[in-house]
Amino acid sequence: MSTKQALLLSRNFAKTKQAKIDVAMKHGAYSMLKKAMSMKPDEVTAIVKESGLRGHGGAGFSAGTKWGFIPKDKFPRYVCVNADESEPGTCKDRLILERDPHLLLEGALICAWAVRAERIYIYIRGEYFYPAKVMQQAVDDAMKAGFIGENIKNSGWSCSVHLHTGAGAYICGEETGLIESMEGKKGFPRLKPPFFPAAVGLWGQPTIVNNVETLAFVPRILEIGPDKFAALGTPRNGGTALYSLSGHVKKPGVYELPMGTKMKELIYEYGGGIRNGNKLKAVIPGGSSSHILTAEECEDLPLDFESVAARGSMLGSAAVIVIDDTVSIPQLMIWLTRFYAHESCGQCTPCREGTDWLVRLAHRFADGWGTRKDIDDMFELADSIDGKTICALGQAVAWPTKSYLQKYRHEFEALVK
Repeated sequence: MSTKQALLLSRNFAKTKQAKIDVAMKHGAYSMLKKAMSMKPDEVTAIVKESGLRGHGGAGFSAGTKWGFIPKDKFPRYVCVNADESEPGTCKDRLILERDPHLLLEGALICAWAVRAERIYIYIRGEYFYPAKVMQQAVDDAMKAGFIGENIKNSGWSCSVHLHTGAGAYICGEETGLIESMEGKKGFPRLKPPFFPAAVGLWGQPTIVNNVETLAFVPRILEIGPDKFAALGTPRNGGTALYSLSGHVKKPGVYELPMGTKMKELIYEYGGGIRNGNKLKAVIPGGSSSHILTAEECEDLPLDFESVAARGSMLGSAAVIVIDDTVSIPQLMIWLTRFYAHESCGQCTPCREGTDWLVRLAHRFADGWGTRKDIDDMFELADSIDGKTICALGQAVAWPTKSYLQKYRHEFEALVK
């Protein structure tokens, strides 16, 4: 890896047996938990907030601010680790679960200390059989070592950790859908307000839900200090990010780089450029639910939350999907709409019915029956879903659909007969 990469999360990925607690502890595992437990909980929250750490699961909300939303006088409290990595194009949390599970556990325990929680739940994607096995072994080992359980290291604080595997539902990546599933119900997202998890979460109690990557950063922040962490990125975007680079590049993979790394640098320097000598056509910068960007819009684009939003898209989970000039955008539309129609939980009528109709309209162009009116109808249908649903799955299909039609309408018109 390039020396330009600031390795915080991935520094141990190449080390063998890092999942074993004795090896992990030789590399510093749980030393920052001990440091955190020597501090007041509110001091830990303040450090995380000062670092500029933002959620790396999609929304990009300030982690420290979220922790601070916990009501002062309501107990018990819970921490939920969102390991339901299901956004198409995203494949970075899996590496943490498999290759450095104790880093995640340490971050979750520090979070639990900071918010005075005594129970942690790790919700793992149903298809992640091997990561779940590795994670469970890590939990068992940490418990034997005294970092989990009753009266941790004679501190008077007790905290248990429990793994919960999902059943392969994309919707359970949404924090309130995850909580519903944890409670043994259908993964139907809740209305916010009033059901903000920090106030009314798991079993009606205050709950912090953070993504795997977000929590894994916490020990590193305590290790290097909030100022140094913040300086690695751009203003309001502290630290590094695990960028999942996929699509038509020569070297796809997960690259840890400072927040704000330029899009072209990621694609051409780290990804090796466009494969087969083809030209860059477009990029989906934050997983399949983000607006598509043309090659021109990717020029000189820093990959941080504000910069990508300023170009009309979102960084999301930092899943950068590269599209070359051999791809048909109408065909891409079929794949996109079929995925979201399949994954809609069916709770909201606009999403349940609208996604299915988008699939039908998208197929009309591939089947040779598309009309110019169908193009307008697709846009209007996507607009009728956007903002009309309880959770963000409606936007997840509406935003890319509208951006495909706006920026590549000529490709749909070329299929009109």
